[in-house]
Amino acid sequence: MSRPEHIAPPEIFYGETEARKYTENSRIASVQAEMAYRALELLNLPEGPAYLLDIGCGSGLSGEILEEEGHIWVGMDIAPSMLDVAQERDAEGDLFLQDAGQGVGFRPGTFDGAISISVLQWLCNADKNINRPKARMHRFFSTLYASLKKGARAIFQFYPENDDQIQLLIDVATRCGFEGGLLIDYPNSKKAKKYYLCLFAGQQTGVRNVMPSALGEDGELHPDEIKSVAYENRRQVTRKRRSRGNVKDKNWIKHKKDVARERGDKPVARDSKFTGRKRKVRF
Repeated sequence: MSRPEHIAPPEIFYGETEARKYTENSRIASVQAEMAYRALELLNLPEGPAYLLDIGCGSGLSGEILEEEGHIWVGMDIAPSMLDVAQERDAEGDLFLQDAGQGVGFRPGTFDGAISISVLQWLCNADKNINRPKARMHRFFSTLYASLKKGARAIFQFYPENDDQIQLLIDVATRCGFEGGLLIDYPNSKKAKKYYLCLFAGQQTGVRNVMPSALGEDGELHPDEIKSVAYENRRQVTRKRRSRGNVKDKNWIKHKKDVARERGDKPVARDSKFTGRKRKVRF
């Protein structure tokens, strides 16, 4: 199956039809919300409302989570159709039509943190002849670094195509001043495995930057996988209950003969040592 970034540029791929399909899909909305909650957890914000940037906000699915948690947010996205859907859904955040590869156009020290869900891999793809991925990444990370307050975090959930993309993103972000690295939740799971790039915009005075811990490193299962395992166990128990042994044994045959003799409506063969015997398998 082709990756979306290989099919068309994001502003074309997420046209009116695809934007609505993406937003109205309950499964996508559920996964998006889960990843947004996780990104918010990794931001490790202090108590109280924060001013956050949602990079690649789309139709505002992640922004809804930020609102629910009491934060104020600003969203930027390159796809006009996605922003149109966000406006129709009455998104509370301020929305900007902006290509992340051209930089983050906000004043220095504006945001307390930034999140991005399923966006960063698009920067790794040269969808136009004039686009140079490494230069676009440098422009993006350098301007993002400037727009964050000192010590603020930027959390990117993304789907890397290979290890080279991961290393390139980390290298460029580091050159732009960020600290941090890659965090992989549920690394041993095929379905629940998620990549998060956790970046620190400098260091607050007296506060040491520490990478957060990944989920599922000790073999812990994702909640959905726990439900799946429990469901499969229930199915196996149900199968065992439904499966009946070989009821047509010697006792069962004798009982049927006794009932038939009592009725007397048809002749019944006499019992012998061969009654209910186990027959050999014939090929």
